[in-house]
Formats: sequence, C-alpha cells, structure tokens
Amino acid sequence: MSDKKESPEVTRIRHTRNFGVIAHIDAGKTTFSERVLYITGKSHKIGEVHDGGATMDYMQEERDRGITITSAATSCDWGKYKMSLIDTPGHVDFTVEVERSLRVLDGAVGVFCAVAGVQPQSETVWRQGNRYKVPRIAFVNKMDRTGADFYKAVESMKTRLNANAVPVVMPIGKEKNFVGLVDLIEMKACIWADNDAREMTVSDIPDDLKDEAQKQREIMIEAVAECHDDVLEKFIEGEEVTNDEIKMAIRKGTLDLKVTPVFCGSAFKDKGVQNVLDAIIDYLPSPLDVPPIEGVNPETAENVTYELSSDQPFASLVFKTISDPNGDLTFIRIYSGEMKQGEKYFNGRTRRYERVGRLMRMHAMQREPIDVAKAGDIVAVVGVKEAITGDTLSTRDNPVVYEAMSFPDTVISMSIEPQSAGDRDKLSAIIGKLVREDPTFKAVTDEQTGQMVISGMGELHLEVKCNTIKNDHKIGVIVGRPKVAYKMTLKGPKTVEARHIKQSGGSGQFAVARVNFSVQEDVEYCEFVDSIKGGSVPREYIPAVGNGITSAVKGGGRMGFPFCKVVAELYDGQSHDVDSSVMAFEAAGVLAFRMASEGNSQLLEPIMKIEVEAPEEKTGDVIGDLSSRRGLVEEMITKPGGISYVTGKVPLSEMFQYSTMLRSLTQGRGTYSMEPSTYEAVPPNIAEKVLEDLSKD
Repeated sequence: MSDKKESPEVTRIRHTRNFGVIAHIDAGKTTFSERVLYITGKSHKIGEVHDGGATMDYMQEERDRGITITSAATSCDWGKYKMSLIDTPGHVDFTVEVERSLRVLDGAVGVFCAVAGVQPQSETVWRQGNRYKVPRIAFVNKMDRTGADFYKAVESMKTRLNANAVPVVMPIGKEKNFVGLVDLIEMKACIWADNDAREMTVSDIPDDLKDEAQKQREIMIEAVAECHDDVLEKFIEGEEVTNDEIKMAIRKGTLDLKVTPVFCGSAFKDKGVQNVLDAIIDYLPSPLDVPPIEGVNPETAENVTYELSSDQPFASLVFKTISDPNGDLTFIRIYSGEMKQGEKYFNGRTRRYERVGRLMRMHAMQREPIDVAKAGDIVAVVGVKEAITGDTLSTRDNPVVYEAMSFPDTVISMSIEPQSAGDRDKLSAIIGKLVREDPTFKAVTDEQTGQMVISGMGELHLEVKCNTIKNDHKIGVIVGRPKVAYKMTLKGPKTVEARHIKQSGGSGQFAVARVNFSVQEDVEYCEFVDSIKGGSVPREYIPAVGNGITSAVKGGGRMGFPFCKVVAELYDGQSHDVDSSVMAFEAAGVLAFRMASEGNSQLLEPIMKIEVEAPEEKTGDVIGDLSSRRGLVEEMITKPGGISYVTGKVPLSEMFQYSTMLRSLTQGRGTYSMEPSTYEAVPPNIAEKVLEDLSKD
C-alpha cells in the first residue's frame, strides 16, 4: 500500500523502528550506538567509551569502568523514519537490562567482535532474543583489529547460536587494511574516509574482488530464496532475481526468524554503520509487523487483544524504573491507545490508579517533554508511584494485564549495614528503591541477627549497588564477604507415607499422604503430580498437599538453602470425614518432604561458564589457575595476534576476586567473562566446609 492511501496514523507507525543493541561486553555495542547518534545528527560530536565521553553511558559508574551497566533509551531520525534505540549492557551481571528491553522491542542489532566471534554473553542475549521472538540483524565489528576474520565470525554464529547467518556484505581488506565493504545486493563498493563517519564513497567493485563478490552474492540469494515463494521459484528456474526481490526475501526471512542478515565494519573507525542503519529500515519490523500482544482482563479472566492503533483502548507495559532526584522515571512501551500528560491510568497488579505527572522522550538522561504518546511509542513518565517492571497500565473501563517478566535467581549475597547507626532507616529506604528498580537485586533482613542481606547476579552487580549507595546517596556502608547462593536437591528417589494425625479435643486433624519423590534436572524447584485414583484423597485436598510440599521445598532444609529439581507424585492417601481439612493435608505435604529429604539431600553450587582472553604465552598459567579453582577447561583456541581464548566451567565459589588474580597472571592484559550455566553437586569435603562456615555465621 502506498503512503497516499494510508492514514497518517498508519504511516507514522510504519515509519517507526523500536530496536535494541545487544552484545557481549567489549564487542563495541556502545561505540556502535554512539556512531548511530552521530550519523543521524542526534549528537554533534562522537562520544567515546574509552575516555568516558559516551552519551549512552550516562552513569558515573559506567564512565569510570568503561562498561554499560544500565540500558539507555534514545530516539533519532534516519530519513523519514523515527527510531527508538535502547543500548543494553554486555556484562552478564546486568542481564536483566537486556531481558526487559527485549520484552518491549520489535527488533535488535547483535554486535559481534570480528576477532572473538560469538562469546558467552553473546549466546545469552541471543537466547533472550529467541525467547521473545525478536527479529535480528548482525554487525561484525572491529574488522580493523589484528586477527579479525569476518567469515569465521559468521561461522561461529551458525555453530554456537544456531542462527541462519547470511552475509549481505563482503569486507574489502582486513585488519589494518580494512577500508570498506561490498554491498552484495547492489553490487557496489562502499569506501569510507578515515576522518569522517559520514563520508562514504560508492563505486564499482575493484576488479580483483568481482569474482568473489559474485560468488558470495549467489550464496546469499540461495540462502534467502526459500524465504519467499516467488523468489524461490525464480531461483529454481534460473531466472534473474532483482535487487528488490532479494530485499523482499531477506525482510520476510528476518521477520519470520529464519534469516539473520550479517553486516561488517569498524564502529570506532566510522565504517559500516550507515549500511546497518539502512538495514534496520529495510529488514527490522515496524510495530505493524509484530503480532498484537495478548493480555487478560483482570476482572473477567478473558483474553484481551488490542490492535496497534491510537483509536484502541489504552494499554502499555512498564519495563523499567529508575530512582532519580528530579523525579523517578518509569519507562513504558505503549501497545494501543494514547497516553496523555496529567491523566490517570489503572495498574492491573495493584488495582490502583497511577497519575502521569510528566511525559517525555529520553536521550540517555536528557528529557524532551511531550504532551501525548501514541501506540508504538517508547516513552518515560514522571509521577508514577507504585508501578514496577512488568506491570500493565491501562484504563479502568478496559483493563488488561500483560504477561509479567521472569528473571533468573540471584547467585551471590552479602551483608550490609550503615557505618552510622543513624543512617539505618535511610539505608533501608534507599535499598527499597534499588530493589524496586532492579528485579535481580534482592534484600532481606535475617530474623535471627537483624542483619540486612543483599543478593544479586555477581560481585560486580553488588559492588555497583554499594557504590550507588555510597556515592549517589552519601551513606557509608560496611559490607560482609560475598556468599554463594547454594541450592539443595534429593540424592535419589524416595517413597514416604506422611501421617498428620492430631487429637486435641474438639475437631482433630487427619491427613495421610503417600508420595513418590524423584529428581528431574529440568525442574526449577518442585513439580507436583496428582496420580490419585479411586478417591483415596478427596479432590479438594489434593492441591493442599502440593502447596505444602512446594513451600517446604522453597523453604530449604537444615542448611537453609532452597531445594530444586524435585518431582513429587501423590499416588495414595487417606482422609477422615470429620477431621480432615485443607490445613491438615497441607501439613502432611510439609511432613512428606521433610521425610523424603532426611538423610537424602545434597548441596548444589552454581557453576559458571567462563571465557578468558589472555596472551598466548600466559595460557598455561591461566589454565593452571582455573584447574586449581576446580575448573574444567573445555576448549582453548589461539587466534592471530597471539591471543588465546580459554573456555570452560568453574564453581562460582572459587571465583571471588578473580579479576585481580587474572591481572596479576597476565600482567594486566587478560580479560574474562562469566555467566551462570547450571547447578552441580558440591564435593562432600566442600559441603562440610560450607556447613561449618554457616555455623560460624
């Protein structure tokens, strides 16, 4: 349909792109985002990560460390298209920022290092993209680096991500001789000047590259042809496929999650970013290309789906909150209707109204006030008091609740207390705000000691939170040593008969539950199975048994750690006409699990997937050190330039202060990344030590 036949509303939405930039740490994600802002005219100077000048890394902590900690939103124009961009962190400790951003974005650009290819956090963010069915394009960055290999990076995407990575460009030169690329669709060479990101020369392909370019073009057409029936037919018949038809096939394949178009360049050297901007327009979806999100009416429990239109009832999802001295910010994706400044909206979780004091578009932490936001927009509001990540805001007349987000369990904790007793209440209030902001940051007060314990995704995660408390809120704190978030599981299957029978005058309590317990790896905590036959346990009491078992599983055993991987099958039992009750059968469930776990439990510890980058001559020292930490080295690859990549698995408990040790081992030249992999049994001698340490605490 042409623009002339469309309503202004449809044209506006069709010319909108909401996308995120995702990557492993140090792949060049923020540098890429800064070039986008410069090339589109949003920024008049290029912000650099290495000198703390990146616009999108607005927190002082980010600038000091040279890494992205929190996702930052901005908007810019590319031709007649309006883009909303979210730059996400690459460090695994802040994976929640990627999770909640992908939940509301329509597309994403995955940035990969041309030397390292796919790295551990690359895999994590890619899986997150798969979970939310987000169409993606890929940018192989750092083509000017020693050891850069475009095609190896593409191959690693195919093998490690299981992605149908299809190059649509071909590099011209490599490493220090990288000067540009060949556009395999237009069959033109794109060459960049070294001094200006906006200076690109389009010319004929150099003679020595024409044959290879034609070969790569044919590979590309063959890979995308099956995504579109008309293109496939022409390809099979040997007919010429036009450039527009190739683009049409790539777009359909990308939107259907069957193809990932791959580009290349050097963001730092201002090469290749323009091509990606064009690809965002050509291949990533507008909000119109994304199926309407389905929700539930909290009053009637009926499914509700609103079309993407400002004429529909208002519905939106809160995906991020930030505490700010100038007014707490709540970030919202609008799926239908309009949001107006000063209006009240219904929170389906709290069943209360939230008033929008101010409405604005964000450029990192710079605010552009607006009066109204419409379907398809991503905006921030000030004035919302109770909404948290995952809440739905709608109207009272047409309420809806969208599926909330789920986040991983914390893996590390430490005690925290103020240096001054007078700051105790103030510290509790600040931590409460941080918990509201970050669903992967937890805080509890130990009932026995009265000590506050904070939990997070890693050492860096908790260190950043503590620095925020000290530097932004001016509260001195004392923190304890980090502790690992262990779990428990059963050693093996066990069948029990739990008899909860009490007589204390008046009505008694009677419940008998016979339960088969077993272990299943893919069960997060507990799976309850009802296998009752013949009514030995009345139907109304069966859920109570499951509730009792589940509460006991999550409550933990004598070591205080929650159990996991537990399957509980209720296969028989007994009841009493007078003395049985829901409460009695719930107590029987608790007792059943205690009986099953007594003498039949084992400690589990979080195992991390690790990748270490180090000079080749230091590889032996790195491997030896990992082995001493109970680590298992799975692969070691040496790439051009004398850099080795060591991958493996290692217990989290052995990795505290590892960054300091790695710097020492490699004379400051080594880097590493970790991400949670699984939970495994702790060796008996280690388990005894953990129990001993707990008794001291």
